[in-house]
Amino acid sequence: MRYAEKTSVNVGKTKQDIEKVLNKYGTTDFAYMSGVGNAMVGFIFKGITYKLSLFLPDPASTEFTHTSQGRERKTEAIMKSWEQACRSRWRALYLLIKATLEAVEIGVVTFEEAFMSHTLLPDGSTIGQKMVPMLEAAVKKGVLPKLLT
Repeated sequence: MRYAEKTSVNVGKTKQDIEKVLNKYGTTDFAYMSGVGNAMVGFIFKGITYKLSLFLPDPASTEFTHTSQGRERKTEAIMKSWEQACRSRWRALYLLIKATLEAVEIGVVTFEEAFMSHTLLPDGSTIGQKMVPMLEAAVKKGVLPKLLT
């Protein structure tokens, strides 16, 4: 069973919850954007911009267009199922942010350590988007990327 699979909390309320918890821990300049297939939450903490991306499912996916028995769903049922999946993903993002900030609060990690992979770079990408491919290549080659040596 997926986290928040049956949540009734709408996406707008979850965005408010995310902004509220981020503000509680001292972030500023909260923003979010949604597009086809993805969404983004951005904020600033101590002058550094962070961006968390959220994959949103394709409503044309058979996950939504067909029942588990393979029968086609009507448009209304497709949208209802897809909206539920979006609500669940937004709640999972909220859980991630809230749990991470709680870990920061009690000293498990620093804010910068916890959100490092989400640090926004000048080209619009994040440290994680740059480093993950480098780390994967390093594992294959058995050599650390220059940035890590």
